[in-house]
Amino acid sequence: MAALDTACGTVQVGAMICYDREFPESARILMLKGAELILVPNACPMEINRLSQLRARAFENMTAVATCNYPQTVPDCNGGSSVFDGVAYLPQSEGSRDTCILKAGADEGIFVAELDLSRLRRYRETEVHGNAYRRPKQYGILTDTKIAEPFIRSDYREGLSRAKIQEVTGRKST
Repeated sequence: MAALDTACGTVQVGAMICYDREFPESARILMLKGAELILVPNACPMEINRLSQLRARAFENMTAVATCNYPQTVPDCNGGSSVFDGVAYLPQSEGSRDTCILKAGADEGIFVAELDLSRLRRYRETEVHGNAYRRPKQYGILTDTKIAEPFIRSDYREGLSRAKIQEVTGRKST
């Protein structure tokens, strides 16, 4: 977390890598630490599901999320850098709105999005997402370290020994 001094005032900024995008807890922790904007450097194809993850992280945490991806000239990348402002509803609108305020093309470039920080802050003061109505006492299972089928993987990356894998999963590793 860092406080970024801008022409519009101080913005609380958090960062996560592209793999962190895969897990909602990463963005949630940054929001709980005060992030208003989450920066995500990325190195993979930006397709509809990955863009949906970023849109969801902005929506559920009422934070702006900006990702910068490599252009299509880099293997296994396709551009598609994006910014989601985290504001799903506006008082003057009947329904929800797309929080995407920038989606770049495949080419390398400098892309500018205007984030209305005042609007985001007002939104965070009135809407139900983010931290207003969470029920953390209900989330104990989220901190359980046991891994159950079908999610047991022989290549689990925590550097676990076979004995530790057996302890965590409750079964012998192969």
